[in-house]
Amino acid sequence: AEYGRRVLLVDFDPQGALSVGLGKGDPRQLDMTIHNLLLESDTDWEDVVIDTGVDGMDLLPSNIDLSGAEVQLVHEVGREYILAQTLKSAVPHYDYILIDCQPSLGLLTINALAASAGVLIPLECEYFAMRGVALLMETIDKVQNRINPSLVIDGVLGTMYDSRTLHTREVLGRIVEAFGDQVFHTVINRTVRFPDATVAGEPITYFDPNSMGANAYRGLAREVLVRWNELESARAGNG
Repeated sequence: AEYGRRVLLVDFDPQGALSVGLGKGDPRQLDMTIHNLLLESDTDWEDVVIDTGVDGMDLLPSNIDLSGAEVQLVHEVGREYILAQTLKSAVPHYDYILIDCQPSLGLLTINALAASAGVLIPLECEYFAMRGVALLMETIDKVQNRINPSLVIDGVLGTMYDSRTLHTREVLGRIVEAFGDQVFHTVINRTVRFPDATVAGEPITYFDPNSMGANAYRGLAREVLVRWNELESARAGNG
């Protein structure tokens, strides 16, 4: 958004962390969320979208109600594509739509992967996170083969990095070994400014715009935009 793109954020996690982190208070108090959009045919994305206070960036919020959607969607025809259908009319209004998923690999995450052109994988520089990403890669592979053949991995982002510890340095090295050029050059270091920004309900680029964390995410944004532009050019050439 800082670089002039129109962005829609989709909070697709029942915990509503993205909504809370953008200063929306207790997400349980929201009248309309992505849950309504998924399950009510008379609800449009414009009924749910809210302003984030950041120029050029809007939000489709979430709360714990979304956890029940997984059970309700099981009996729907074309259940893997429901999110894609609900977002279709929003696509012309934005340059990019970013979907924030929960850590589990259930039907909600499958919906997000089915609706997406690419996947950004934030990977904490910890051993157990490395184990979890193997399951994610299996899920992405199945979605590519069965549901969304055009889905690509846009990149892998090392997060919660602490150069002072041997463990995180080793894990980052393994990430690079495993994913090669798919790993972003930007690495997000562990810092207290991120939880402070969350408590304040502001993006780090607003809360502490000159901090190391804010500049790291700006660097990531530049990398992402370059990769997306290259992909769009390649798709246009193939088309």
